[in-house]
Amino acid sequence: MLDDTPGTDRSVAAPTDGQPGAKPMLAGRKASGEQVALYVVVLLPFLALLAAVPLAWGWGIGWTDVLIALAFYAVSGLGITVGYHRYFTHGAFKANRGLKIALAVAGSLAIEGPVIRWVADHRRHHAFSDREGDPHSPWRFGSSFAGLMKGFWYAHLGWLFDPEHTNQDKYAPDLLADEDLVRIDRQFPRWVVFTLLAPAVLGGLLSWSLTGALTAFFWASLVRVALLHHITWSINSVCHLIGERPYASRDKSANFWPLAILSFGESWHNSHHADPTCARHGVDRGQVDISARVIWLLEKLGWATDVRWPKRDRFDKLAARKAAEQAAA
Repeated sequence: MLDDTPGTDRSVAAPTDGQPGAKPMLAGRKASGEQVALYVVVLLPFLALLAAVPLAWGWGIGWTDVLIALAFYAVSGLGITVGYHRYFTHGAFKANRGLKIALAVAGSLAIEGPVIRWVADHRRHHAFSDREGDPHSPWRFGSSFAGLMKGFWYAHLGWLFDPEHTNQDKYAPDLLADEDLVRIDRQFPRWVVFTLLAPAVLGGLLSWSLTGALTAFFWASLVRVALLHHITWSINSVCHLIGERPYASRDKSANFWPLAILSFGESWHNSHHADPTCARHGVDRGQVDISARVIWLLEKLGWATDVRWPKRDRFDKLAARKAAEQAAA
């Protein structure tokens, strides 16, 4: 029986297109105004990131900017990894109402899309990972060098501009039934404005200057958003092309250690795809997983319950299956 509480991983159990009574995978198209807004929120922070190095060379960054940027990076990034991903998409734990709302808002501050759309896209990714139907597989254009380069670009960024919507009624019905999440989802434009302007306000107040507000906006708003975007998108692109694959999974997901800290543990991607509902992705010794540590703290505080921590025997079996597959290849 499926659990209809927010955070349940329904993607594997969802009916696929072509089955009797199946809901379509796609539903509607993005409005032209939404497409324009998407170009702005993706490209403007990216241009700021490109300008960051020459601007940092002797101008415009201080400890106030750094601290504000780190704070907003941590809150919005963990909102994605702990909230959007491990809780809302996969149900790695249960959260009380206050934590649920806080995680939905924190994830919205990353400007990666409203929570329900993000979850629908990601559940669809797991349902069809690296197969036809996956919204962002780097293998969609084949395994030749040219195909992989085209696929890398598409998986990293290009898929965002696909005008088709993933069917939320099919992939996120539990979230659509939650009034709190529907409200936060609809308020997404407000959270975008807040996450861009709040650092500038803080920078201006802490420095008591217009310059402080402008530098905080540049570093803690634009550069911070761009960096977090590209780290998140690298999980879709890099972590399905490069890295180690110690555990059996149905796709080409890989563990890529260089991104572990900046992604708060999301780059242990093969481990995640091997056991999607597990609350810790860095399941092996020495694998840093900041998101898992945050979930552990939330559990200790009593705000998160029924946490699905990894079972060593399960991963040992997945490792043995992987070794058998490699031996038979």
